[in-house]
Amino acid sequence: EEAIFLRKKITLLRAFSLLIGSMVGSGIFISPKGVLKNSGSVGFSLVVWFSCGLLSMFGALCYAELGTRITKSGGHYIYILETLGPLPSFLFLWAEFFAIRPANSAVVALAFGRYMLEPFFAPCAAPVPAVKLVSLLGYYTVLTLNSWSVTWSAWVQTALSLVKLLALALIIVPGMMLLAQGHTEHFQDAFDRQSLVLDKLPLAFYAGMFAYSGWFQTSFVREELVKPERNIPLAVIVSVITVIVGYMLTNVSYYTVLGTQDVLASPAVAVSFVQRAFKSLISVVPVLVALSCFGTMNGGIFTFSRTLFVASREGQWPPLFSMIHIRRHTPLPAVMLMFPLVTAMVCIGDIYHLLNFFSFSRWLFIGLATLGLIVHRHRHPELHSPFKVPLFVPVSFTIICLFTVAMSFYSDPVSISIGCTMVLSGFPVYYLIIHRQMSDRCRNLFSISQDFLWTKLPSFFSTLSDYLTHKLQLLLEVVQQEIKTY
Repeated sequence: EEAIFLRKKITLLRAFSLLIGSMVGSGIFISPKGVLKNSGSVGFSLVVWFSCGLLSMFGALCYAELGTRITKSGGHYIYILETLGPLPSFLFLWAEFFAIRPANSAVVALAFGRYMLEPFFAPCAAPVPAVKLVSLLGYYTVLTLNSWSVTWSAWVQTALSLVKLLALALIIVPGMMLLAQGHTEHFQDAFDRQSLVLDKLPLAFYAGMFAYSGWFQTSFVREELVKPERNIPLAVIVSVITVIVGYMLTNVSYYTVLGTQDVLASPAVAVSFVQRAFKSLISVVPVLVALSCFGTMNGGIFTFSRTLFVASREGQWPPLFSMIHIRRHTPLPAVMLMFPLVTAMVCIGDIYHLLNFFSFSRWLFIGLATLGLIVHRHRHPELHSPFKVPLFVPVSFTIICLFTVAMSFYSDPVSISIGCTMVLSGFPVYYLIIHRQMSDRCRNLFSISQDFLWTKLPSFFSTLSDYLTHKLQLLLEVVQQEIKTY
């Protein structure tokens, strides 16, 4: 009897939990190895970690302003669409669906499986097939949760955010105690310039930024936020500062206990840390880390399903995925769409290759979104925004993002070329299918050609939906009649 729409159920506490739960996940427990490997030394790796935190704060502030200027959900997609137009927004959607999001989800799921099984097989490594099986079970559990209830997903995210902070505390406290006792041997010659390779630094930044990724999650659920003009900037600033402090202390604790070679040789840095420093918690910390990864998976599915929902509503994705479950008020088709690709990447993927594969596309489009903020300010100087950042913040963030993306071609040309090809493959799809459905405003920006495919696709889904609904109603009537007769 009521209108069907996504309800405003994300309070300030839930927004803070969503950000913390998305940032503090697998990254801080697997990325130290990638950062150290590509930065060359302990000192430079700590500089990279702090720089990534500062860069994340710049990006988060830009997205906070975008969230107060543009009132739609959808995150990167809707910001690029509203500021730069439909073509780059569709290319982002294409890359996000086929490359960025499934690879990101696969990385987190594999970390979940590895840490969940680590206590049962220590000191040996867990069998790879078992890790992948547990990873998929965890991912499917999160899918089911997000399909069932928005409120349950939000409560789980809040609870797991506390678990994440507890996991960090159990690493920070013993590390700081040992550091206070004078264990500084691993910080000797911390800035060894001979081991620094400049063309590998972009990969170090990718690993570090992966650990911080999640500061943009509130932009995906903007329409479901309570008092977004106030809560988005507040939640973003507090959560990013909290994570920067936590990550710096965690890395110092790692290097206090573990040497450079120990970190590089460890498949699970947090487990190696506990084995060396806190043996009484050898079975507890990996489980807490696994729960942290579970929370990151939950936040990722929760937000990306909204991107598909908004893209469908904007006419750049099949109409089926703008549908909402009539009783549970969840975007059920959008939630379920990702599981085949994630399943495939978990089965065949390796964590560090997947990191480089999706990081190129992700940071390219985040840089374009903040470039869009500059463009939007220029086009709409009359628009009053309740939250505004200095111009040098989006300018510097955009330049750094695009420069890092360009440099990464020298660092890992194979993975980056695959990511670039994935983005460019969206061009023919856009012009063959999407072009006709552009709005009048977009038609003024792009000359369009007629194409019948996109008009057929929604009518097919609509006809199929009507047909199945009709048949289901007939079946229910027959069953009810049989029950009455019986």
